Amino acid sequence: MKFIYVFFTLLVLLLILLLILRLLDWRASQLHWIELSSLQPVNPERYDSSMVADLPEPAQRYFNFTIASGTPLYTVAEIDMGGQFSLGSKEEPNYQPMLAYQILAAPYGFLWRLHLPGIIPVSGSDSGRWTRFRILRVIPVARMGGDSDHTRSAYGRYVAEAVFWTPAAVLPRAGVKWEAIDEHTARVTITHGKLSQAVDVTVNSSGQPVEVSFMRWSNANPEKSYRLQPFGGTLSDFRGVQGFNLPFRVVAGNMFGTNDYFPFFKAEVKAIRFPGFEK
Repeated sequence: MKFIYVFFTLLVLLLILLLILRLLDWRASQLHWIELSSLQPVNPERYDSSMVADLPEPAQRYFNFTIASGTPLYTVAEIDMGGQFSLGSKEEPNYQPMLAYQILAAPYGFLWRLHLPGIIPVSGSDSGRWTRFRILRVIPVARMGGDSDHTRSAYGRYVAEAVFWTPAAVLPRAGVKWEAIDEHTARVTITHGKLSQAVDVTVNSSGQPVEVSFMRWSNANPEKSYRLQPFGGTLSDFRGVQGFNLPFRVVAGNMFGTNDYFPFFKAEVKAIRFPGFEK
């Protein structure tokens, strides 16, 4: 009887600790969202093609397609997405329906909140500071971050996403360099503090970006060892959003452009907003 009492007492204490940890994580997530949202420029400049006149031709095409003339150059976006997320491998993808909400504020950071409502629900968040996921909303199954490897890997993700979801954030300025790769591909390198990431964007004849690829610092390999390896994906279903022309379908994964490519992320965007936008 005493053993049962001790067992249940410890179980209750563990549950309380897990609930407190979840509350602290939720609070950190809320504060980070507010922090990133505050980075939205107030009364920004409006787009004019002269801003990119000195860039390589494919980069000019890209900007003139993705940003309409006269659009206020907001750089922080909120994205609601559905679609599928893989919990498996290339051989057994085990795709799960996903619901996710993201704020993107490159080059400063991002926050992605994910919920996979499967038989055993998975939820949590990913950012430039942490990766935290749980099953049944309480039990931690992944908790990492706070080191240079995680920071560098996350930076690659949100810089690449800025290329197609917040194009105003990659306009030429200090820390942003564009160069031509070929007649349909341009490379942007974005430097912020000690972090730097190059991303290649391939556009069609009208300037619509169709592929984004880069070398990502990642441990998504059999050795679980951090190293540079290909990452990227395809973009489609472009729609007008507050003066921007943005993809509502994004399919991406590790080893893009190789035989080992595995698209674990298949996003179907439901809405994109630029907080603070005024016509």
